[in-house]
Amino acid sequence: MYTDRKIIHIDMDAFYASVEQRDDPRLRGRPIAVGGAGNRGVVASASYEARKYGVRSAMPSLTARRLCPELVFVKSRFDVYREVSGQIRDIFHQFTDLVEPLSLDEAYLDVTDNKIDMPSATIVAEKIRRLILEQTQLTASAGVSFNKFLAKIASDINKPNGIKVITPEEALAFLEQLPIAKFHGIGKVTARKMNDMSIFTGADLKKWSEIDLIKRFGKAGRHYYRIVRADDRREVNPNRIRKSIGAERTYREDLTDIVAMKEKLTYLAGVVYAYMEKANNYGRTITLKIKSSDFKIITRSRSFQQEIRELEDLERVTHELLDSNRDEIGAVRLLGVAVSNLMREHDGLGIQLEFDFDGP
Repeated sequence: MYTDRKIIHIDMDAFYASVEQRDDPRLRGRPIAVGGAGNRGVVASASYEARKYGVRSAMPSLTARRLCPELVFVKSRFDVYREVSGQIRDIFHQFTDLVEPLSLDEAYLDVTDNKIDMPSATIVAEKIRRLILEQTQLTASAGVSFNKFLAKIASDINKPNGIKVITPEEALAFLEQLPIAKFHGIGKVTARKMNDMSIFTGADLKKWSEIDLIKRFGKAGRHYYRIVRADDRREVNPNRIRKSIGAERTYREDLTDIVAMKEKLTYLAGVVYAYMEKANNYGRTITLKIKSSDFKIITRSRSFQQEIRELEDLERVTHELLDSNRDEIGAVRLLGVAVSNLMREHDGLGIQLEFDFDGP
């Protein structure tokens, strides 16, 4: 294991919703969702009061309102979120230049060698959280460890407004007891597949050989073999380039009806659109991915002179791509939607989503 690094993952708590509650006292303590309230709207962010009802980001607004009838929808203000994100990033750079943004509200920091010569990454993380609160009146959670994978998991454990440290000495035991669904990068579909293999915790996953995991999960199997052993050698990259924002889902039962396929694409388009909004990063090329029941993969794309900025346009194009290739499609086991040629492709704020989503 690479245990000599000191990595922090900072994740703002319900960022957009918290900004709205900060700026409008009437919203404080109430369940709110940032996003469109219409029949085709998607939740971009939900306050913790709303999350108690099961409301989550990327959820269709109709579903969110059904879960929480008292939910208050607030229109997004991405100019404000970007301004606050810039304040937060300036705080990061007071401590290190090795900052890898993942979106407007989260980033990795390598503080192994930091600007204040502080040997304790935990103390650095606490200083960062305190400055964020003082300067923005918003709370942030932090995960501290010796690699990105563990830091990312740690930042979720004591949310909101918390910190979790995973040391090299406790990492393996921590991962062995961790439920498999809590592993960052293992979504619900993969977790169910693992459960069917009697893999419920890291300890269960650790019993499988690398070869067997590769046979079951392809290249991802090698990744699973390594992370359960706390082996993550990825460096914090301040020049990270994101070239696409995408989401895909594998279905338990093959889809054969074109209407059902369009319903699934509508959901996936909503997920992608929510994350484009979250990063304020829109693209000019839309790609539809289809995997048939016999594992044949079809990808079709369409490019435009201007970025796609409306959910309805994203939905319409994915449906048109499906219709124009219907003769090639039989039963479908996987659908995916991606947007590329991003307007801010080189500033590190694009998002490559982990695949496997709740929803249709």
